[in-house]
Amino acid sequence: MTAAAVDVTFEELVARAAALAGTGRRRLLGITGSPGAGKSTLAERLVAALGDRAVLVGMDGFHLAQRELDRLGRADRKGAPDTFDGHGYVDLLGRLRRNGPDAPDAVTVYAPEFRREIEEPVACAVPVPPDIPLVVTEGNYLLLDDEPWRRVRAVLDEVWFLAPDEEDRVARLVARHLRYGRAPAEARARALGSDQANAERIAPTAGSADLVVHAVR
Repeated sequence: MTAAAVDVTFEELVARAAALAGTGRRRLLGITGSPGAGKSTLAERLVAALGDRAVLVGMDGFHLAQRELDRLGRADRKGAPDTFDGHGYVDLLGRLRRNGPDAPDAVTVYAPEFRREIEEPVACAVPVPPDIPLVVTEGNYLLLDDEPWRRVRAVLDEVWFLAPDEEDRVARLVARHLRYGRAPAEARARALGSDQANAERIAPTAGSADLVVHAVR
């Protein structure tokens, strides 16, 4: 467990996000952590609790298409930092910030979404109207100190890092791979292979977060 990690209630996190949403300006909240940390689940619950005050835009929408991964020879490392369009993600976050409730002539911004059932990103799948005050974004590399990822932190108003017990994280990751059709041996090999390599790269970035969460009660 990360040293600074704390246990919090879901209600406390909702209140913290609601405070961001109540400023009258477009705010961006990032949720990050290693694969299997629970980022997507928490982000979805949080946005559901906030209703029309928030929308979820995932970093995974910027996965490179499988055909491009094959062309680049990176298909076996899918999920690594260089298998995403990081520059496109940074640019989108900037557009989202500029087109909020307080911006004159703001427009709806359309974000991509990653569809697990086809393992591909889908363009323009998530509309973000100007009147929504809070954008929640989640992904592995929000705090990574490499280009272009290091520019993400400057765009986000707050970042939460999820740091559950490692045994629980790996178990959730294996279960996810099983849900999406991988055989048990393949699911465990993926969780302990490329996913674990990514986790070891992500874990040290927790020091740049505003809040490090061990467990949500």
